[in-house]
Amino acid sequence: MKSDEALALKAVQKDRLFEMVLQHVPFDGWGSKSLNAAAHDLGMTSITARRLFPQGQESLLAWLGHWLDRKATERLADVDLTKLRIRERIAKLVSVRLDILKGHKEAMRRAVAAGVLPHNLFATGRRIWSGADDIWRAAGDRGTTAEFDYWTRRGLLSGVWIAAFLFWLEDRSDDDAETQAFLGRRIDDVMRIAKLKGRLQTTLRGIPGLGVFMGREPLRPTRS
Repeated sequence: MKSDEALALKAVQKDRLFEMVLQHVPFDGWGSKSLNAAAHDLGMTSITARRLFPQGQESLLAWLGHWLDRKATERLADVDLTKLRIRERIAKLVSVRLDILKGHKEAMRRAVAAGVLPHNLFATGRRIWSGADDIWRAAGDRGTTAEFDYWTRRGLLSGVWIAAFLFWLEDRSDDDAETQAFLGRRIDDVMRIAKLKGRLQTTLRGIPGLGVFMGREPLRPTRS
């Protein structure tokens, strides 16, 4: 229990420091300069700040995803997503994340610039995938990695998130209205792909013997 309490306290410290870092990133980037400035603002030593984010930029960018997912969960605590259609759940879960980041567009532009650096590309891809997984699970998906649909759903949503996020970064409309319309169109595209895939699978299942090659039907021994 004590270890859980210590971890919870550390998370609170990291969130507090991270949110202050966000204020400095537009000017000083995702690195030690912003980290030290944020620590100074909070009356925290640079040593403590470095202990919380030991790898500097990499640690801060990694925490961004964790922080964003938890903030989204808090925002939606009183929303019953089960009353919404799956399309509406996904739209809500993506939209709330963009809304949380609304006051930090310049920091997010810098995050994109840092994330596409060669040494950060793998970690960036992993964070995008993890975020898509969190959104699907929040939407009610309980698929496992053994299922093909598990991968396709997360792959498609990763594409939706990237497209919507980059569009949002340049959106100048009131309340990011154009982003919401763009997001709706991208999700509609994904839903159409899913429906087409379902029809294709139904058609293929109707072809005699094809289920054997697709691994869905047992191979029956022939009579000698």
